Amino acid sequence: MSLASLKTVSLQRFSLNFAANIIATLWMLVGSTRAFSWVKPTFIQFAVFASLALGSNVLFSWLAAENGSMFNEQGLVSYLIWPMIILLSGIILARRASNQTLVFVPVVLWLVADTLSALLQSLVQFLGSHGWLPNWSYSFLPILFLILFLWQTLALLWIFSRRLRTPWWERIIVLVGAVALLTIWQRNVADQPIFKQIPVEPVLEEAALYEQPRLLQQALSSIDPSIIGKTDWYFMGVAGFSDQNVFRSEINKVRELFDVRFGTSGRSLTLINNTYSWLDEPIATKTSILRGLKRIGQQMNADEDVLFLTLSSHGNEDIVQLANPPLAMDNLDAAWLRESLDASGIRWRVIVVSACYSGSFIDELASPTTVVITASAADKMSFGCTNTAEMTYFGQAFFAESLRSNNSFESAFKDARLRVSERESLMGFEPSEPQMVIGSLMETALPAFEQVLFDKTRPAVASMSNPSAMNIASNSNSSLSVGEATATAAVSADMNN
Repeated sequence: MSLASLKTVSLQRFSLNFAANIIATLWMLVGSTRAFSWVKPTFIQFAVFASLALGSNVLFSWLAAENGSMFNEQGLVSYLIWPMIILLSGIILARRASNQTLVFVPVVLWLVADTLSALLQSLVQFLGSHGWLPNWSYSFLPILFLILFLWQTLALLWIFSRRLRTPWWERIIVLVGAVALLTIWQRNVADQPIFKQIPVEPVLEEAALYEQPRLLQQALSSIDPSIIGKTDWYFMGVAGFSDQNVFRSEINKVRELFDVRFGTSGRSLTLINNTYSWLDEPIATKTSILRGLKRIGQQMNADEDVLFLTLSSHGNEDIVQLANPPLAMDNLDAAWLRESLDASGIRWRVIVVSACYSGSFIDELASPTTVVITASAADKMSFGCTNTAEMTYFGQAFFAESLRSNNSFESAFKDARLRVSERESLMGFEPSEPQMVIGSLMETALPAFEQVLFDKTRPAVASMSNPSAMNIASNSNSSLSVGEATATAAVSADMNN
């Protein structure tokens, strides 16, 4: 049946026409030409559904927008282009078929479908913003929204091609071309939503310019010297990328874990790149990192004490990003970090690198007296670097979960690697494959070092269940085992040197 023979009869009541157009659209979305029997393409219906479609898309954009977003005229124009194209297509079809009832048929069907799609997306966005969706769904949602955008237009093209009885190869060409065009269009206008966060150029306040040297000096001066004859752990954390709060949050939470649970208070240092912490925390640059390592090295006993160094940022091969606009910073590379550690005189090291491709740091950082733990293999990405997260996937698994329930770094790492693998599998991500390498001398010394570190958390736990256990723990001389282990390892190290 040709389009010239298509006749539509408007019903007497607006509500019946409204309902009929929704039913027609549902038939269209399943690819049925029954849509033509139901559609009521009046001007009033066109005007109503045009308003509803625009309103529902504005609602979705508003729900998806970040705090501080403003109305974006370019986003509105980008949205209105497609309804206008569909309307012009209807006008052309109506003239070619000499059937004026066709003018609003395509655009009414498309607008109803777009309204339903935008309302569904708004519901999903609302649920997601309240954390009521499963974790795995968040990686799928952008694909779902793209499919909905494609579906409504492809379904419209499909029923018209069936009505016109076009050859199958013409249908395939039209549909493939439409998918390519719509996908490219959607990606190109993705940064032009109806509500958009207006970028603000970062500025460095005069107060911050003068405050930073004082903050760094204050932080370095607060690092206490070690106690001779006793193993002390020192902590240093670096948050490299300023534009996402997850890195600052992760480093500060790890410092809190070590200061409160593992007793490094007074022997810890954090260097933070974050847009909002210029006046509160020393920033992370290669200069401040080097000064921090040298200060810790001066306060440590090289034979007895251990540094726990953790880096959290975006990364690439052999690179951890250091970014804090408007300052232009050099990135932190693996070779430079190894040279800086060696120059500081710090012998015993446990280093955790939480970044994409962080496994590429292993070859440079590995030494007989070092443990290197990375969030990913050298050629793999790691995940969880979002503005809504408090810690990355690996940071959450290793620091927040596994270190609290294990008494060695190796067992905590194995537990964390399993947790990360399960989460990535659930989210459909390619495995990041976290890595851990223990130096030959560190294998001997690490159990004694770990006993000192993890024993700090045992008395409180033991006393809750067995008061006498606290006395046993306090009377045990763990420093003797550390001294024995480190002395043996130190002799071996001297021989190797």
